[in-house]
Amino acid sequence: MADRDFDLLVGPVGCLVPCHQEGPRRGAAMRELPVLRGGAVGVRGDEVVFVGPWKEVAAATAIRRISAPDATVLPGFVDPHTHIPFVGDRAHELALRLRGASYMEIGRAGGGILSTMAAVRAASEDDLLGAARALARRRLAHGVTTFEAKSGYGLDLENELKQLRVLAALAAEGPQTILSTCLAAHFVPPEYRADPDAYVTLVCEAILPAVASAKLARFCDVFCEEGAFTIEQSRRVLEAGRRHGLLPRLHADEIVDTGGAALAAEVGAVSADHLLTASDAGVARMAEAGVCATLLPGTAFYLRKPYAPARRFLDAGVPVAVASDCNPGSCYTANHLMVLTLAVFGMGMLPEEALWASTLNAACALGEGDRLGSLGVGKRADLCLWEVPSYLHLFYPFAENPLGTVVCGGEVVWESC
Repeated sequence: MADRDFDLLVGPVGCLVPCHQEGPRRGAAMRELPVLRGGAVGVRGDEVVFVGPWKEVAAATAIRRISAPDATVLPGFVDPHTHIPFVGDRAHELALRLRGASYMEIGRAGGGILSTMAAVRAASEDDLLGAARALARRRLAHGVTTFEAKSGYGLDLENELKQLRVLAALAAEGPQTILSTCLAAHFVPPEYRADPDAYVTLVCEAILPAVASAKLARFCDVFCEEGAFTIEQSRRVLEAGRRHGLLPRLHADEIVDTGGAALAAEVGAVSADHLLTASDAGVARMAEAGVCATLLPGTAFYLRKPYAPARRFLDAGVPVAVASDCNPGSCYTANHLMVLTLAVFGMGMLPEEALWASTLNAACALGEGDRLGSLGVGKRADLCLWEVPSYLHLFYPFAENPLGTVVCGGEVVWESC
Protein backbone atom coordinates (compact mmCIF):
# COMPACT_ATOMS: atom_id res chain seq x y z
CA MET A 1 0.00 0.00 0.00
CA ALA A 2 3.00 2.27 -0.54
CA ASP A 3 1.08 4.40 -3.03
CA ARG A 4 -1.61 5.35 -0.52
CA ASP A 5 -1.70 9.07 0.28
CA PHE A 6 -3.24 10.54 3.43
CA ASP A 7 -3.98 13.96 4.79
CA LEU A 8 -3.14 12.61 8.25
CA LEU A 9 -1.35 9.40 9.15
CA VAL A 10 -1.17 8.33 12.80
CA GLY A 11 1.33 5.57 13.40
CA PRO A 12 3.00 3.49 14.36
CA VAL A 13 0.69 3.25 17.37
CA GLY A 14 1.79 1.21 20.34
CA CYS A 15 -1.77 0.36 21.41
CA LEU A 16 -4.56 1.06 18.90
CA VAL A 17 -8.09 0.49 20.22
CA PRO A 18 -10.60 1.05 17.39
CA CYS A 19 -13.80 0.16 19.36
CA HIS A 20 -15.34 -0.68 16.00
CA GLN A 21 -18.26 -2.90 15.04
CA GLU A 22 -21.78 -2.55 13.66
CA GLY A 23 -24.20 -1.49 16.38
CA PRO A 24 -23.60 -1.33 20.13
CA ARG A 25 -21.70 -3.88 22.20
CA ARG A 26 -23.82 -5.74 24.76
CA GLY A 27 -23.45 -8.13 27.64
CA ALA A 28 -20.35 -10.29 27.96
CA ALA A 29 -19.01 -9.00 24.62
CA MET A 30 -18.31 -5.66 26.33
CA ARG A 31 -15.55 -7.35 28.31
CA GLU A 32 -13.58 -7.89 25.11
CA LEU A 33 -11.69 -4.90 23.74
CA PRO A 34 -9.69 -5.80 20.61
CA VAL A 35 -6.29 -4.10 20.50
CA LEU A 36 -3.92 -3.72 17.55
CA ARG A 37 -0.23 -3.45 18.45
CA GLY A 38 1.84 -1.56 15.92
CA GLY A 39 -1.21 -0.19 14.15
CA ALA A 40 -2.03 2.92 12.15
CA VAL A 41 -4.95 5.20 11.29
CA GLY A 42 -5.07 6.98 7.93
CA VAL A 43 -7.33 9.95 7.29
CA ARG A 44 -8.46 11.81 4.19
CA GLY A 45 -10.56 14.89 4.67
CA ASP A 46 -12.70 14.25 7.74
CA GLU A 47 -12.96 10.47 7.31
CA VAL A 48 -10.99 7.45 8.41
CA VAL A 49 -9.84 5.58 5.29
CA PHE A 50 -7.42 3.08 6.83
CA VAL A 51 -7.18 1.19 10.11
CA GLY A 52 -4.68 -1.63 10.24
CA PRO A 53 -1.04 -2.66 10.62
CA TRP A 54 1.54 0.10 10.36
CA LYS A 55 3.69 -1.97 8.03
CA GLU A 56 1.01 -1.68 5.32
CA VAL A 57 1.24 2.13 5.21
CA ALA A 58 4.71 2.87 6.55
CA ALA A 59 5.90 4.02 3.11
CA ALA A 60 2.77 6.05 2.28
CA THR A 61 2.85 9.81 1.88
CA ALA A 62 0.91 12.11 4.18
CA ILE A 63 0.53 15.83 4.69
CA ARG A 64 0.91 15.32 8.43
CA ARG A 65 2.23 12.38 10.43
CA ILE A 66 1.88 11.67 14.12
CA SER A 67 4.14 8.98 15.52
CA ALA A 68 2.83 7.21 18.62
CA PRO A 69 4.94 4.08 19.27
CA ASP A 70 4.57 4.39 23.05
CA ALA A 71 1.02 5.75 23.12
CA THR A 72 -2.58 4.52 23.12
CA VAL A 73 -5.01 5.73 20.45
CA LEU A 74 -8.77 5.56 21.02
CA PRO A 75 -11.80 7.10 19.34
CA GLY A 76 -12.70 10.48 20.77
CA PHE A 77 -15.02 10.21 23.74
CA VAL A 78 -18.74 10.64 23.05
CA ASP A 79 -20.67 12.14 25.96
CA PRO A 80 -24.39 11.40 25.46
CA HIS A 81 -25.79 13.47 28.35
CA THR A 82 -24.82 17.02 29.34
CA HIS A 83 -26.71 20.14 30.38
CA ILE A 84 -24.65 22.66 28.42
CA PRO A 85 -25.27 25.63 28.04
CA PHE A 86 -25.65 27.31 31.41
CA VAL A 87 -24.39 30.25 33.44
CA GLY A 88 -24.37 30.98 37.15
CA ASP A 89 -22.65 29.60 40.23
CA ARG A 90 -24.24 27.03 42.55
CA ALA A 91 -21.25 26.31 44.78
CA HIS A 92 -23.30 27.26 47.85
CA GLU A 93 -25.61 24.30 47.14
CA LEU A 94 -22.68 21.96 47.60
CA ALA A 95 -22.38 23.19 51.17
CA LEU A 96 -26.13 22.71 51.70
CA ARG A 97 -26.01 19.13 50.44
CA LEU A 98 -22.99 18.29 52.56
CA ARG A 99 -25.01 19.48 55.55
CA GLY A 100 -27.90 17.17 54.69
CA ALA A 101 -30.22 19.01 52.28
CA SER A 102 -31.54 16.82 49.48
CA TYR A 103 -31.45 17.67 45.77
CA MET A 104 -35.23 18.05 45.63
CA GLU A 105 -35.39 20.08 48.86
CA ILE A 106 -32.97 22.59 47.37
CA GLY A 107 -35.03 22.71 44.18
CA ARG A 108 -38.34 23.24 45.98
CA ALA A 109 -36.76 26.12 47.91
CA GLY A 110 -35.96 27.92 44.64
CA GLY A 111 -32.43 26.63 44.19
CA GLY A 112 -31.20 23.87 41.94
CA ILE A 113 -32.62 23.94 38.44
CA LEU A 114 -34.67 27.05 39.23
CA SER A 115 -31.56 28.94 40.31
CA THR A 116 -29.88 28.21 36.98
CA MET A 117 -33.15 29.04 35.21
CA ALA A 118 -33.04 32.54 36.67
CA ALA A 119 -29.43 33.01 35.56
CA VAL A 120 -30.10 31.72 32.05
CA ARG A 121 -33.19 33.90 31.62
CA ALA A 122 -31.14 36.95 32.60
CA ALA A 123 -28.23 36.09 30.31
CA SER A 124 -27.83 37.21 26.72
CA GLU A 125 -27.19 34.73 23.94
CA ASP A 126 -23.63 36.02 23.73
CA ASP A 127 -23.14 35.39 27.45
CA LEU A 128 -24.48 31.86 27.12
CA LEU A 129 -22.42 31.16 24.02
CA GLY A 130 -19.24 32.38 25.67
CA ALA A 131 -19.80 30.15 28.69
CA ALA A 132 -20.66 27.14 26.51
CA ARG A 133 -17.65 27.71 24.27
CA ALA A 134 -15.28 27.79 27.25
CA LEU A 135 -16.74 24.62 28.74
CA ALA A 136 -16.68 22.80 25.41
CA ARG A 137 -13.00 23.67 25.10
CA ARG A 138 -12.30 22.30 28.58
CA ARG A 139 -14.08 19.11 27.61
CA LEU A 140 -12.04 18.85 24.42
CA ALA A 141 -8.91 18.95 26.58
CA HIS A 142 -10.22 15.79 28.24
CA GLY A 143 -10.85 13.92 25.00
CA VAL A 144 -14.55 14.66 24.36
CA THR A 145 -15.04 15.09 20.61
CA THR A 146 -18.84 14.68 20.58
CA PHE A 147 -21.43 15.60 23.16
CA GLU A 148 -25.17 15.83 23.53
CA ALA A 149 -26.41 19.14 24.99
CA LYS A 150 -29.78 20.28 26.30
CA SER A 151 -32.02 23.19 26.91
CA GLY A 152 -34.00 22.95 30.13
CA TYR A 153 -32.82 26.03 32.01
CA GLY A 154 -35.13 28.41 30.17
CA LEU A 155 -38.49 26.81 31.02
CA ASP A 156 -40.43 29.15 28.76
CA LEU A 157 -40.68 29.53 25.01
CA GLU A 158 -38.28 32.44 24.60
CA ASN A 159 -35.48 31.08 26.75
CA GLU A 160 -35.71 27.45 25.65
CA LEU A 161 -35.27 28.67 22.08
CA LYS A 162 -32.41 30.91 23.23
CA GLN A 163 -30.51 27.98 24.70
CA LEU A 164 -31.01 25.88 21.60
CA ARG A 165 -29.90 28.71 19.29
CA VAL A 166 -26.72 28.94 21.34
CA LEU A 167 -26.11 25.23 20.82
CA ALA A 168 -26.65 25.61 17.08
CA ALA A 169 -24.11 28.43 17.00
CA LEU A 170 -21.61 26.42 19.04
CA ALA A 171 -22.04 23.41 16.76
CA ALA A 172 -21.44 25.59 13.71
CA GLU A 173 -18.17 26.86 15.21
CA GLY A 174 -16.85 23.34 15.85
CA PRO A 175 -14.63 21.48 16.18
CA GLN A 176 -16.75 19.13 18.29
CA THR A 177 -19.93 17.46 17.10
CA ILE A 178 -22.90 18.65 19.18
CA LEU A 179 -26.32 16.97 19.18
CA SER A 180 -29.13 19.02 20.71
CA THR A 181 -32.05 18.03 22.93
CA CYS A 182 -35.10 20.01 23.99
CA LEU A 183 -35.57 19.47 27.73
CA ALA A 184 -38.28 22.05 28.30
CA ALA A 185 -39.86 19.51 30.68
CA HIS A 186 -36.95 19.72 33.11
CA PHE A 187 -38.77 21.27 36.05
CA VAL A 188 -42.01 23.19 36.58
CA PRO A 189 -41.17 26.92 36.55
CA PRO A 190 -42.42 29.12 39.41
CA GLU A 191 -45.13 30.76 37.33
CA TYR A 192 -46.79 27.34 36.80
CA ARG A 193 -46.21 25.90 40.27
CA ALA A 194 -49.95 25.88 41.01
CA ASP A 195 -50.83 24.22 37.69
CA PRO A 196 -48.09 21.88 36.40
CA ASP A 197 -50.40 20.40 33.77
CA ALA A 198 -50.74 23.84 32.19
CA TYR A 199 -46.98 23.99 31.82
CA VAL A 200 -46.99 20.55 30.20
CA THR A 201 -49.57 21.90 27.76
CA LEU A 202 -47.29 24.85 26.99
CA VAL A 203 -44.41 22.47 26.32
CA CYS A 204 -46.49 20.22 24.08
CA GLU A 205 -48.43 22.87 22.18
CA ALA A 206 -45.99 25.78 21.92
CA ILE A 207 -42.38 25.00 22.81
CA LEU A 208 -41.91 21.67 21.04
CA PRO A 209 -43.62 22.80 17.79
CA ALA A 210 -41.44 25.94 17.73
CA VAL A 211 -38.25 23.95 18.37
CA ALA A 212 -39.10 21.46 15.66
CA SER A 213 -40.09 24.16 13.17
CA ALA A 214 -36.75 25.90 13.65
CA LYS A 215 -34.89 22.56 13.47
CA LEU A 216 -33.09 23.34 16.72
CA ALA A 217 -33.10 19.87 18.28
CA ARG A 218 -32.97 16.20 17.40
CA PHE A 219 -34.33 14.87 20.70
CA CYS A 220 -37.10 15.55 23.20
CA ASP A 221 -36.33 14.80 26.85
CA VAL A 222 -38.26 14.94 30.13
CA PHE A 223 -37.30 14.69 33.80
CA CYS A 224 -39.62 11.85 34.79
CA GLU A 225 -39.23 11.96 38.54
CA GLU A 226 -41.12 12.47 41.79
CA GLY A 227 -41.19 16.23 42.28
CA ALA A 228 -40.70 16.96 38.57
CA PHE A 229 -43.00 15.26 36.00
CA THR A 230 -45.24 12.24 36.45
CA ILE A 231 -45.36 9.23 34.16
CA GLU A 232 -48.55 10.57 32.55
CA GLN A 233 -47.10 14.05 32.03
CA SER A 234 -43.85 12.57 30.70
CA ARG A 235 -45.73 10.39 28.23
CA ARG A 236 -47.61 13.46 26.96
CA VAL A 237 -44.37 15.36 26.39
CA LEU A 238 -42.57 12.50 24.66
CA GLU A 239 -45.51 11.68 22.41
CA ALA A 240 -45.87 15.35 21.48
CA GLY A 241 -42.17 15.51 20.68
CA ARG A 242 -42.42 12.45 18.46
CA ARG A 243 -45.36 13.98 16.58
CA HIS A 244 -43.02 16.85 15.73
CA GLY A 245 -40.17 14.58 14.66
CA LEU A 246 -38.15 14.74 17.91
CA LEU A 247 -36.80 11.41 19.12
CA PRO A 248 -37.70 10.52 22.73
CA ARG A 249 -35.18 10.12 25.54
CA LEU A 250 -35.74 10.65 29.25
CA HIS A 251 -34.29 11.15 32.69
CA ALA A 252 -35.66 8.07 34.43
CA ASP A 253 -35.73 6.57 37.93
CA GLU A 254 -32.94 8.75 39.28
CA ILE A 255 -34.17 9.43 42.80
CA VAL A 256 -37.12 7.04 43.16
CA ASP A 257 -38.49 4.32 40.91
CA THR A 258 -41.40 5.96 39.11
CA GLY A 259 -41.50 3.45 36.26
CA GLY A 260 -39.43 5.62 33.95
CA ALA A 261 -37.42 2.70 32.57
CA ALA A 262 -40.63 0.94 31.52
CA LEU A 263 -41.93 4.18 29.99
CA ALA A 264 -38.74 4.46 27.95
CA ALA A 265 -39.39 1.00 26.53
CA GLU A 266 -43.06 1.82 25.90
CA VAL A 267 -42.34 4.95 23.85
CA GLY A 268 -39.31 3.50 22.05
CA ALA A 269 -36.85 5.95 23.55
CA VAL A 270 -33.33 6.00 22.16
CA SER A 271 -32.09 6.04 25.75
CA ALA A 272 -33.15 6.25 29.36
CA ASP A 273 -30.66 8.07 31.57
CA HIS A 274 -29.65 7.96 35.26
CA LEU A 275 -31.58 4.80 36.31
CA LEU A 276 -30.15 4.61 39.84
CA THR A 277 -33.41 3.12 41.17
CA ALA A 278 -34.68 1.24 38.10
CA SER A 279 -36.63 -1.93 38.89
CA ASP A 280 -35.81 -5.40 37.57
CA ALA A 281 -38.99 -5.20 35.49
CA GLY A 282 -37.88 -1.89 34.02
CA VAL A 283 -34.46 -3.30 33.14
CA ALA A 284 -36.11 -6.27 31.42
CA ARG A 285 -38.44 -3.99 29.46
CA MET A 286 -35.51 -1.89 28.28
CA ALA A 287 -33.60 -5.01 27.19
CA GLU A 288 -36.59 -6.26 25.23
CA ALA A 289 -37.11 -2.89 23.52
CA GLY A 290 -33.40 -2.26 22.85
CA VAL A 291 -33.38 1.02 24.79
CA CYS A 292 -29.88 2.17 25.74
CA ALA A 293 -29.15 2.70 29.43
CA THR A 294 -27.08 5.86 29.80
CA LEU A 295 -25.50 5.80 33.24
CA LEU A 296 -24.06 8.85 35.01
CA PRO A 297 -21.74 7.79 37.81
CA GLY A 298 -20.43 11.32 38.36
CA THR A 299 -23.86 12.44 39.54
CA ALA A 300 -24.19 9.59 42.04
CA PHE A 301 -20.71 10.45 43.32
CA TYR A 302 -21.42 14.18 43.57
CA LEU A 303 -24.81 13.68 45.27
CA ARG A 304 -23.44 10.86 47.46
CA LYS A 305 -26.09 8.43 46.20
CA PRO A 306 -25.78 4.70 45.46
CA TYR A 307 -24.50 4.11 41.94
CA ALA A 308 -26.72 2.85 39.14
CA PRO A 309 -26.81 -0.97 38.97
CA ALA A 310 -24.59 -1.24 35.91
CA ARG A 311 -24.09 -4.99 36.24
CA ARG A 312 -27.83 -5.65 36.10
CA PHE A 313 -28.11 -3.76 32.81
CA LEU A 314 -25.02 -5.45 31.38
CA ASP A 315 -26.15 -8.93 32.40
CA ALA A 316 -29.60 -8.30 30.92
CA GLY A 317 -28.10 -7.42 27.53
CA VAL A 318 -29.14 -3.76 27.66
CA PRO A 319 -26.80 -1.53 25.61
CA VAL A 320 -24.95 0.57 28.21
CA ALA A 321 -23.43 4.01 27.70
CA VAL A 322 -21.66 6.24 30.22
CA ALA A 323 -22.10 10.03 30.27
CA SER A 324 -20.95 12.93 32.42
CA ASP A 325 -24.23 14.76 33.16
CA CYS A 326 -22.06 17.90 33.11
CA ASN A 327 -24.23 20.56 34.80
CA PRO A 328 -23.81 23.39 37.31
CA GLY A 329 -25.44 21.72 40.29
CA SER A 330 -25.20 17.94 40.56
CA CYS A 331 -22.11 17.07 38.48
CA TYR A 332 -19.94 20.02 37.54
CA THR A 333 -16.96 18.48 35.78
CA ALA A 334 -15.22 18.65 32.42
CA ASN A 335 -13.04 15.60 33.16
CA HIS A 336 -14.62 12.74 31.25
CA LEU A 337 -11.87 10.29 32.11
CA MET A 338 -12.65 10.86 35.79
CA VAL A 339 -16.28 9.96 35.05
CA LEU A 340 -15.09 6.70 33.48
CA THR A 341 -12.92 6.07 36.52
CA LEU A 342 -16.05 6.37 38.68
CA ALA A 343 -17.83 3.96 36.33
CA VAL A 344 -15.07 1.42 37.05
CA PHE A 345 -14.29 1.94 40.73
CA GLY A 346 -17.73 3.12 41.85
CA MET A 347 -20.22 1.49 39.52
CA GLY A 348 -18.38 -1.79 39.06
CA MET A 349 -17.75 -1.76 35.32
CA LEU A 350 -14.57 -3.20 33.86
CA PRO A 351 -12.22 -0.81 32.04
CA GLU A 352 -13.10 -2.49 28.75
CA GLU A 353 -16.82 -2.01 29.41
CA ALA A 354 -16.32 1.63 30.36
CA LEU A 355 -14.44 2.33 27.13
CA TRP A 356 -17.08 0.71 24.91
CA ALA A 357 -19.69 2.67 26.90
CA SER A 358 -17.98 6.00 26.24
CA THR A 359 -17.22 5.48 22.54
CA LEU A 360 -19.33 3.31 20.24
CA ASN A 361 -22.18 2.64 22.67
CA ALA A 362 -22.39 6.32 23.58
CA ALA A 363 -22.65 7.18 19.88
CA CYS A 364 -25.40 4.55 19.48
CA ALA A 365 -27.24 6.15 22.42
CA LEU A 366 -27.44 9.26 20.21
CA GLY A 367 -28.40 7.37 17.05
CA GLU A 368 -24.95 8.08 15.59
CA GLY A 369 -23.25 4.70 15.81
CA ASP A 370 -22.84 4.48 12.05
CA ARG A 371 -20.86 7.75 11.94
CA LEU A 372 -19.23 8.35 15.31
CA GLY A 373 -17.72 6.57 18.27
CA SER A 374 -15.24 4.20 16.64
CA LEU A 375 -12.27 4.08 14.31
CA GLY A 376 -13.46 2.29 11.19
CA VAL A 377 -13.25 3.05 7.49
CA GLY A 378 -15.87 5.63 6.59
CA LYS A 379 -16.26 6.95 10.13
CA ARG A 380 -15.65 10.58 11.09
CA ALA A 381 -11.98 10.92 12.03
CA ASP A 382 -12.28 11.76 15.73
CA LEU A 383 -9.48 10.26 17.79
CA CYS A 384 -7.38 10.83 20.88
CA LEU A 385 -3.75 9.99 21.48
CA TRP A 386 -3.12 9.20 25.13
CA GLU A 387 0.47 9.21 26.37
CA VAL A 388 0.21 5.84 28.12
CA PRO A 389 1.34 2.37 27.01
CA SER A 390 -2.09 0.72 27.22
CA TYR A 391 -5.71 1.57 27.89
CA LEU A 392 -5.41 0.15 31.41
CA HIS A 393 -3.07 3.02 32.22
CA LEU A 394 -5.98 5.42 31.79
CA PHE A 395 -7.27 4.04 35.09
CA TYR A 396 -3.94 3.26 36.75
CA PRO A 397 -2.92 5.74 38.02
CA PHE A 398 -6.23 7.55 38.42
CA ALA A 399 -7.30 11.22 38.45
CA GLU A 400 -4.70 12.25 35.88
CA ASN A 401 -5.06 13.47 32.30
CA PRO A 402 -2.40 11.92 30.06
CA LEU A 403 -4.01 13.25 26.87
CA GLY A 404 -1.49 14.19 24.19
CA THR A 405 -3.40 15.03 21.00
CA VAL A 406 -7.03 15.36 19.90
CA VAL A 407 -8.18 15.04 16.29
CA CYS A 408 -11.70 16.16 15.28
CA GLY A 409 -12.91 15.61 11.75
CA GLY A 410 -9.37 14.85 10.59
CA GLU A 411 -7.88 18.05 12.04
CA VAL A 412 -5.54 18.28 15.00
CA VAL A 413 -7.49 20.57 17.32
CA TRP A 414 -5.74 20.17 20.67
CA GLU A 415 -2.24 19.25 21.79
CA SER A 416 -0.70 19.11 25.23
CA CYS A 417 2.02 21.61 25.99
